[in-house]
Amino acid sequence: MNIESRVEFAAEPDQVFTMLTDQGYLEEVCRASHALEFEASSTGNDTTASRKLPAPDSARKFVGSTLTVVEKVHWEQPSDDGSRRGDVDMTVPGQPVTLKGFYQLYAGGRGSVLTLTGDLKVNVPLLGKKLEESAAPAVLAGFKTQQAVGDDWLAAH
Repeated sequence: MNIESRVEFAAEPDQVFTMLTDQGYLEEVCRASHALEFEASSTGNDTTASRKLPAPDSARKFVGSTLTVVEKVHWEQPSDDGSRRGDVDMTVPGQPVTLKGFYQLYAGGRGSVLTLTGDLKVNVPLLGKKLEESAAPAVLAGFKTQQAVGDDWLAAH
């Protein structure tokens, strides 16, 4: 299932990139997503966030009351215009769920635009498409959390 979303930040792309790769910011996103437990790290252009979350109602009979989502992002060097691409790999360990895609960060909107484009897959015979449809809103809500946290983070920094 194709996933696409967009958020905007009131800062230049280089400031937003600094935020997106800041461990404190990543931890705030985990907290804001109601993670029961989390770990976040950032090394250069690579970030990892692992969150243990309450399972969506529609998935509980398949995964139990919680699930862990691991998101890894590798950011490329900036283009001449300051834009960046980040390859996104999201998995749910122990479950047949993946999101492969990319972030695109560029000047626009209120200062910078961050888009997510990806392919959400739930590899379960017969039920995969239905489970993808029920998982997509949670994935998109998680992405949108970045804007609310980011607005606060940028105001404070």
